Amino acid sequence: MGAAFYDVCHRRRDVRGEFTGAPVAEDVLRRVLSAAHAAPSVGMSQPWDFVLVRDPGTRGRFRDHVLAEREVFASELEGERAETFSRIKVEGILESTLGVVVTYDPGRGSPAVLGRHAIADAGLYSVCLAIQNLWLAATAEDLGVGWVSFYREPFLRELLGIPEAVRPVAWLCLGPVTHLEEVPDLERHGWRGRRPLEAVLHEERYTDAATRSTASAERSMSSEVVEKLETETRR
Repeated sequence: MGAAFYDVCHRRRDVRGEFTGAPVAEDVLRRVLSAAHAAPSVGMSQPWDFVLVRDPGTRGRFRDHVLAEREVFASELEGERAETFSRIKVEGILESTLGVVVTYDPGRGSPAVLGRHAIADAGLYSVCLAIQNLWLAATAEDLGVGWVSFYREPFLRELLGIPEAVRPVAWLCLGPVTHLEEVPDLERHGWRGRRPLEAVLHEERYTDAATRSTASAERSMSSEVVEKLETETRR
């Protein structure tokens, strides 16, 4: 069971072009959403909602907006970066079976949300945990998920009739896929590579990369010295 969980973590991908558009069985969708709803939340506030979007017209309007925002971003790029981005697909809105829009309601559980008094964003973090649960559950069900981020929140709020006080956090494309890529899209296209764990790991205090590299080298040298002393002692 443990190995299966880690397999899902590493197999999960941000899907764009592999959706088949095939239906998602209602019991499967219910399991995936139930996993999302089981996420931990600050003060047990459960500040998320899930809007299921199947209507082609609504999805088409959202896609048009996303493509316009893609052009805005593309206009800021030059040279090799522009060339690389031109090959990257940023959404699977129409190809996927449905959209799942996840929202954040900061008023839920108010006025006293236990644990949020010092970190205002703790509620938003809770919504992100629900999204991660949904993503992993979908992967375990052999479904793909793609998080669309090329949009303006006011546009999506108006499109779906989301109240002004509620924040739309994510439009997730969801549905069956032909396969999940072995390597993430941005890495395959050369946009950015994955950093090794050692590059982001700190001991006791936050240190910059150069300091960590020096410390790592010193630890390695210390280990070699200890090993040499132990070898000479055994002689």
